[in-house]
Amino acid sequence: MASQTSQEQSDLLAALRPGEFALLEPYLSEVQLRSGEVIYHPGDQVDYCYLPRGASICSFFVELDSGISVETILVGREGALGGVVSQGSLPAYARANVLHGGLFWRIPTRQLEDVKERVPTIAGLFSRYADCMMAQVFQSIACNAVHTIEERAAKWLIAAVDRIGRSDVTMTQEQLASMMGIGRSYASRVLQRFKRDGLVRTRRGGIAVVDRASLKAKACSCNDHVAAHFEKVLAGVYPEA
Repeated sequence: MASQTSQEQSDLLAALRPGEFALLEPYLSEVQLRSGEVIYHPGDQVDYCYLPRGASICSFFVELDSGISVETILVGREGALGGVVSQGSLPAYARANVLHGGLFWRIPTRQLEDVKERVPTIAGLFSRYADCMMAQVFQSIACNAVHTIEERAAKWLIAAVDRIGRSDVTMTQEQLASMMGIGRSYASRVLQRFKRDGLVRTRRGGIAVVDRASLKAKACSCNDHVAAHFEKVLAGVYPEA
């Protein structure tokens, strides 16, 4: 029987009433995914919807002709990947990667659609989440266009630690640079400034946020705008520290 503790829950599914969750429960399976694992490649059939639980986080990447992959949005326990609004299996457009491994719920998109057709409140939950996901995409486009690398890096680190629920992020400088679509030297210089100011520490394969409040002060306000929209549309679902 599917169940979720407060430390390992999907906040999106936790927004359902117990009776509504029970309707999805027979179709949910628990899976463990590793950091770096690819859930979908562009063009893959989306046969399953994945819902991160606890500290698990994923990201959608758009792959450009130049070979560069640029992150669009993070998805943690507040959200879902695949089959959010589509009816049935459709090809994936972006690559979905696991950034911080852990537990996920997995449900076949066909069964999810069946439940959504039968239960308007569940359909409404996923529709509202799809609206919040689009808000993240819109905000990401604006952020990448006008905000500095330092503001974007601080924003990303804050968003990551809020979803993981602890200060340490498994992430190399090369990975951070790739996700932001910048050169490694730019990412290195930004992290060096953050280290000099006592905001972060770096280790092999990881970045630890030491002073969250001061790092947030350097970030752009994009996370706050997305969180405010989540609060209006899906109250209490967006992660906070």
